[in-house]
Amino acid sequence: MARGDLTDTQWAVLEPLLPTGIKSGRPPVRTKRQLINGIRFRTRTGIPWRDLPERYGPWETVYGLFRRWQRDGTWHRIFEQLQARADAKGLISWEISVDSTIARAHQHAAGARKRGPCRSSRPAASSPSPTTTGSDAPAVD
Repeated sequence: MARGDLTDTQWAVLEPLLPTGIKSGRPPVRTKRQLINGIRFRTRTGIPWRDLPERYGPWETVYGLFRRWQRDGTWHRIFEQLQARADAKGLISWEISVDSTIARAHQHAAGARKRGPCRSSRPAASSPSPTTTGSDAPAVD
């Protein structure tokens, strides 16, 4: 068991909330606990899926479970069930605190002119020079 993997106590809470697979055929090589630990490792460290350590199984398998559960809403259901359980035990405080000490301005707001009309950065257009035609051209010796 690696440092960030689920403990036996955490797994005992999480396991009943997981969907049961009723799938005939070959039994899975990797356990759900191993795959979930791989998903947790990836989200905790931010590494690319391809760099997932082998102890969690092939990255394609771990990513496949993550994506499948993301698409069908399994992660959201697990979160809601864990949240409801924690709320029933009084472990969640629903107080909201809004801190407005920092008000960020748009990046274009920095360095704005403080006085006078806005001047364009381009020089004013000069009057066009007189055109030179064949008859007006100086003679070449």
